[in-house]
Amino acid sequence: MNEVWKKPPIALEAYQAMVGKEIGVSSWHLIDQPRIDTYADVIEDHQFIHVDPERAKKETAFGGTIAHGFLTMSLLSIMSYEVMPVIAGTTMGVNYGFDKLRFISPVRSGKRVRGRFVLAEAKLRKPNELQSRTNVTVEIEGEDKPALVADWLGLIYFA
Repeated sequence: MNEVWKKPPIALEAYQAMVGKEIGVSSWHLIDQPRIDTYADVIEDHQFIHVDPERAKKETAFGGTIAHGFLTMSLLSIMSYEVMPVIAGTTMGVNYGFDKLRFISPVRSGKRVRGRFVLAEAKLRKPNELQSRTNVTVEIEGEDKPALVADWLGLIYFA
């Protein structure tokens, strides 16, 4: 079970009052070679820049392998569970996609990343359906440029 459901819920009005504010920063998540290899197997993308450390060291400017951009993006879920509050009465939340997603810097194998979340919008579409927009920046430990920036959309449903 995701830890998010163990947090005390907040009122919808309190959530909407967070618009324009940083909600929080997740913990660090390691992107090591076993995680990259497992992801490569799942999505069947075995390009050498991801799975062949020796070749990537010799033939790229990265100095070794790098994570798939979509692997880094996929960690947004666990990062958001660590940070985003649960709204009282929520029955489920669903990923509604992205209005913007940019991969800014590669994440080298062995690096840690974390997500920084700013609630940009929280509007009721229907009495029991909230659309949220969260600006997310995934930071790479020890680096100036982020791994990615995104405007992430979600739908939250109420009983």
